[in-house]
Amino acid sequence: MGKDAGKLQRIKIGYYKLKLSAKDYSGQQHNHSFHLSALASHYITCGLQLFMKSFKFLSILGLVAISIPAFSQKKTDEVGADKAVDVPVPYDHISTHQYKGFVVKSFYLPMRDGVKLAVDMYLPKGLKDGDKIPTLLHQTRYWRDVDVRWPFSWFVKTPIGLLGKMISEMTKNGYAVVNIDVRGSGASFGQNLYPWAEAEVKDGYEMCDWIVKQPWSNGKIGTAGASYTGTASEFLLTTQHPAIKADVNMYSLFDVYADNAFPGGIHNEWFTRNWGKANRMLDDNTIPTKKKSVKMAIRGVKPVDGKGHRKLLKEAIAQHKDNLNVNDGAMKMAFRNEAPIPGIKADLFSPHSFIDKEIKGGVPVYSYSGWSDGCYQNAATKRFLTLDAQKYKLILGPWEHGGSYITSPNAQGNSGFDHFGEILKFMDFYVKGIQNGIDKEPRVHYFTQIENKWKSAETWPPIGFRSYTFCFVSKNKLVQEEAAVSEPATITYKVDTSATTGKITRWESVAGQLHSPNVYPDRNEQDKKLITFDADEFTADFEYTGHTKVDLMVKSSEGDCSFFVYLEDIDETGKVTYVTEGQLRSLNRKVGANPAYKQVGDWHSFNEVDASPLNTNKYEKISIDLYPTSYLFKKGHKLRIAIGGHDKEHFRLMNPNPATWEFMLKDCKATVPGKFRN
Repeated sequence: MGKDAGKLQRIKIGYYKLKLSAKDYSGQQHNHSFHLSALASHYITCGLQLFMKSFKFLSILGLVAISIPAFSQKKTDEVGADKAVDVPVPYDHISTHQYKGFVVKSFYLPMRDGVKLAVDMYLPKGLKDGDKIPTLLHQTRYWRDVDVRWPFSWFVKTPIGLLGKMISEMTKNGYAVVNIDVRGSGASFGQNLYPWAEAEVKDGYEMCDWIVKQPWSNGKIGTAGASYTGTASEFLLTTQHPAIKADVNMYSLFDVYADNAFPGGIHNEWFTRNWGKANRMLDDNTIPTKKKSVKMAIRGVKPVDGKGHRKLLKEAIAQHKDNLNVNDGAMKMAFRNEAPIPGIKADLFSPHSFIDKEIKGGVPVYSYSGWSDGCYQNAATKRFLTLDAQKYKLILGPWEHGGSYITSPNAQGNSGFDHFGEILKFMDFYVKGIQNGIDKEPRVHYFTQIENKWKSAETWPPIGFRSYTFCFVSKNKLVQEEAAVSEPATITYKVDTSATTGKITRWESVAGQLHSPNVYPDRNEQDKKLITFDADEFTADFEYTGHTKVDLMVKSSEGDCSFFVYLEDIDETGKVTYVTEGQLRSLNRKVGANPAYKQVGDWHSFNEVDASPLNTNKYEKISIDLYPTSYLFKKGHKLRIAIGGHDKEHFRLMNPNPATWEFMLKDCKATVPGKFRN
């Protein structure tokens, strides 16, 4: 018995590791997860061997599975520092469970043009005939579910990870969940020529039509998603379907060009290359990993139920072969107005281009992001400011892309925030009509890092912060007030194209690859390749919240160059901690009025007609807006501005010739929002 118990324990450990690791794929599938390597190949292999050697244990695997939580992640803290105590107001969605579990039906649903979409429909278990409930619609490009091979299918129940948790919580609280593979992806038929294509958006409208006709539907639909699926939910709002009552839009872009592919007009090649490669593999029903042990556990996307389902899946996959690779298009362009696919410009599949339709529809939106979520926290603020009404909310937490990890430097670990409670609070109010008080809460919630405290406001940026001017002076110094610049009045820097922010950054986050909260671990070393300017020690704690602008007066040896500006914190020991950043290609420096949406900071069109090289014979002004954050500089710490000309790990070198810059210091400054605590 002891020997058998030991084997069972090993199976249990292997199962637990599989659940944890599979979550990294399924839970991050809406976070652009590119690989399944985290499936813990060692444990999968060992688990399979144990199955082969100890077949008698199959009969008790169900008991093992029951003892393992369905939603797990690596545990470093009992409770994450981001757990909300009073702000935002926690929502009890556990004691209010109306149902236990769910039943699922999978099938194909033909669209207006005959293209069949793969649909998983989840209904609360025990739903009675005649009961009417609302629906959550989720549209994904990253496989609505995975096909787990035998024998793992005996004890791994799908959907797994965050998606499984969401479905479980929604159905227990009296919602139906409809989850689909968008056309040209997963098990669905059709083509995906570019993201959020017009045909895909129309499919969303048709899905709503189908939902409201179902016998269990009360005619009300909420939509939600993260990353690609978040943008899909926003595009659904532009259809103005009358059944849609609320949208929780998480970790997603607003302006495709500026928020994702070309921040500051500089190609984020690392992301588009990896995203394009991963999508190609997913569309071919290939798991994005080379590990045989992973492929041993997961076959690919889950086919729909029914006779001939494998044959139908094969036919659907065949229709994906001509899907275009987004990176191929990105490599052919530099400016917003260019069309790498004839007739298809970036704005054609960018939510901001259709914001007038979204506003006209009037659906309440909860914009949801994190400080390490690429530059999507900036996208969230732009959406929030443009959708200017009481029913639109904004939350900015200390998270990566997906909210699993806290990346606040002194509280790194697993998130303790009840994301599902916050989603349900919003949905219950606007979809079910439950008066839970969310309309009485402030419209904005944000988390101040280092202090590790939630704050609330009615506006973004919050009121109560003033702008402090930090002037650049000689010897790489900053001063807080206007002051005479000592000699020399200029300082020179030759761009080092080996400079990088590393491989554990906000940019990996957008690809779902930031599985560690330990972001930017070597800023002291990397800053040696940049030009840096340090302020004096703070004589009191300084709370920084909002957007910084850095104005540079520079003479460049190259007319086309890229500026990367970092705001950092230096402690008493000299350790440098990354706070935020911004970038701008000099060709795009022209500032104009923003005809598209509201934002904090300068508007650059990024159109070729407005592009202009720097005059290499004179000083010119370059203004760079940094991405928003909230951060507490402790007394005795220093603020640093670091400037470089490249981030080789992530961005395309737009001009291969490194520039030499000469800064006119008296005209260089950083405008920083904050307040001192005496």
